[in-house]
Amino acid sequence: MNYSDTLARHLNELFQYNAHCNQQVIELIKANKNTCPEKAVLLLSHTLNAHHIWNARINGISTKFGVWEIHPTEQLQQINEENKAVTETILSKSQLTSLVTYQNMKGETFTNTIVDILFHIINHSTYHRGQIQSELKISGVAPASLDYIFYKRKAL
Repeated sequence: MNYSDTLARHLNELFQYNAHCNQQVIELIKANKNTCPEKAVLLLSHTLNAHHIWNARINGISTKFGVWEIHPTEQLQQINEENKAVTETILSKSQLTSLVTYQNMKGETFTNTIVDILFHIINHSTYHRGQIQSELKISGVAPASLDYIFYKRKAL
């Protein structure tokens, strides 16, 4: 197996973990709908929207969501699953070192590799899940255990 295949497999594993963590947060939000702060739903919607937007940029297609669009909690799981499926297709069919030229929300043009964009999605998601967990904890909801090593221990 060459380096590119190994990288694609590892990124696929990270996106499995990412979707799992998003699902854990979605379940917490749904289970605590009456006490869940609106900011938690906003941040999770944003996280899912950003993942969708980056997938669309890689695929060269239009986006369905705005970056700060808020989704009903009933739609979060479907969006999470769609994001994961699209990313899996990207990983299976794309050359990860290929360049993607895109415009950000301000209309500025940038170029990055697919692998850098995919890593950004993971990092961005982790960052905002931390914020969501803090919001939930402040509102009295016990946060989920989302550490990668805990996820790996369960997978073995």
